[in-house]
Amino acid sequence: MKCLSPYLMFNGNCEEAINFYIECFGGELINIMRYSDSKGEMEVPDEHKNKIMHAHFSFNNNTLMASDDIMSAEFTTAQEGSNVHLSLSYEDLDVMEKDFRNLLKRGKATMDLQDTFWGDRFGMIKDDFGMFWMFSCSIKKR
Repeated sequence: MKCLSPYLMFNGNCEEAINFYIECFGGELINIMRYSDSKGEMEVPDEHKNKIMHAHFSFNNNTLMASDDIMSAEFTTAQEGSNVHLSLSYEDLDVMEKDFRNLLKRGKATMDLQDTFWGDRFGMIKDDFGMFWMFSCSIKKR
């Protein structure tokens, strides 16, 4: 496994929160994607198209990722108690798929592992303890 990163979910104010955190901690924005960037691969209500689908920022040797809840998808949730997801990044697809299957023994996939338009195989699980997990491994041709 490459790393474990907290993934914060917001109720429509992700961009504002990220800008505030960067200002507070002197960090930098590494990547930002809006729901409109999904190029039709996700069904997104018009009022959410400009919201943040994924943001990645760093500060003081730390990294955080974040997103806005679009409420039409079970895998995005910013309800109290579920607004932090644990994001696991992998370098080996086989290891990621094994870990995903193992966690499913005590959980439910909110998004099955699948190849994405951004070049990763990605999936999400809510475990029986109420924790939200995200699995990601690059599948881009190198």
